[in-house]
Formats: sequence, structure tokens, C-alpha cells
Amino acid sequence: MSRITPCLTQLLQAHRRALIPYVMCGFPKPSDTLGILHGLVKGGADIIELGIPFSDPMADGPVIQKAGELALAQGVGLKQVLEVVAAFRKTNTTTPVVLMGYANPLERYDLAHGHGAFVRDAAASGVDGVLVVDYPPEECDEFAQQLKAHQMDLIFLLAPTSTDARMADVARVASGYVYYVSLTGVTGSAALNTESVQHMLPRIRKHVKIPVGVGFGIRDAASARAISEVADAVVIGSRLIQLIEAAPAGQSADVAQSFMHDIRTALDR
Repeated sequence: MSRITPCLTQLLQAHRRALIPYVMCGFPKPSDTLGILHGLVKGGADIIELGIPFSDPMADGPVIQKAGELALAQGVGLKQVLEVVAAFRKTNTTTPVVLMGYANPLERYDLAHGHGAFVRDAAASGVDGVLVVDYPPEECDEFAQQLKAHQMDLIFLLAPTSTDARMADVARVASGYVYYVSLTGVTGSAALNTESVQHMLPRIRKHVKIPVGVGFGIRDAASARAISEVADAVVIGSRLIQLIEAAPAGQSADVAQSFMHDIRTALDR
């Protein structure tokens, strides 16, 4: 079992909601990422989603796409992402870390290092879960079993357009939590529709028996609080990256910590 299920179980038993920030590894500088991760935890993050830089991110809007491009330009790839997680684990052995990205970097890693190398090395570095945007559930049975054998979870996206059949497919192989994308479009592209989320989550829970997190469009304490009324976890990405980008040099970790503190306070109010 990964760190994810005990973390979420403990929070839900305490009637609290999980706070899951997303940051791009290597942004704004490779040397900043480790400090940002620790700052997020100090601010109240429960689980961290760490982005794997990729040149063609189909689900990401301009904010996250720019962050990934800058990270790639500075030589950050999957190897460096795993190194950051391993460095984080030297002083934090409890906060779950989920890698979020696309199939291409994972499959290139295996081509370079041998079949199964990604799963092996991710587990060794301290990764708890993987969310691969372009891996459909019907093609993931073997990958899910490989991750499970190394005590990692396979996390999937669901969207407003997801059918009951798709939800059932996801429920069959997903573990840890399911990430519900609250809008159709890319990250950071539209305002959050809380009524739509409230309508959709009961449908999802008919099929999915693990916790459901909601992301895309959550930008502040008020929207996070509104989503926390119906979701098990709140995921924030684009707004956090914007704040990190705007932070004075050397202060990105402090800015991340402060933003998390504001959201955590709102969720626990």
C-alpha cells in the first residue's frame, strides 16, 4: 500500500478534506523545486502532484505548458524528477507524492533503461502514485499491477463528459484516488462551476469507491472551500504556478507555503 490511502483515510475520518497542490518539477528553476515541495507541506498540503515536463501536454493550458517548457529548456526530464523525489524523501517520509504527466516520457525512460525501469526507479525514489493523462484504463491492467506490486497507485482523470461506462472502466483499475476535472478544456481555462461538480460527484461515486478529488478552475480559498463541501480532495495547480512565477527570486517556497496556508485555513474552517 502506498502512503496515499492511509493519508486520505485519516483525513476523511477526521472530517477533513485533502489539499493537493500541483507544481511543475524544475520550475521556475531546477534548484527551486525541492524547497517548494517542503514549503507546500509546511503550508498544509496533504499530497503533492509533481509534474513531469513534456513538450506536448494535451491537457495543460498556457500556464502549466509554459512552466513545462521552461523546465525542459533547463534540462529537466523524468530522471531529474525522480532525483527530486528522492531528495525530498531524505527529510519527508510521510507526504504522498504523485507524478503527473504523459505516456511519452515514461515509455522513453523504459526504452533507455529497460522494461519496467520507470516503475522500479519511481518506487525506489519514493513515489506513491502516477497519473498518466493519456493512458486509457482499458489498456492499463498490466501497468496497474506493476505499480501495485511496488506499492504505488494508478490515478485516473474523469471529466464532465465521462460516461457511466468510462467511470466503471476507471473504477476497475484505479487506486489511491480519482481526479475529477471540473470543466471541459485545459488547465486554468475557465471559471469553476460548483453546481456542475455537485451534480456529477454522486454519479461518479456510484462506480468509484475510492476518494474523489476535484481540480481545474480552483484558484482561491473561496472556490476551494466550495468544492470541499462535496469532494474528498481539492487540487490546485495553475494558480499556484502563477504565484510561484511572480515570486521574487529565492522566495518561491515562501510564496507556495503562504498560499497553501490560506487554502488549508479555508478548508478547515
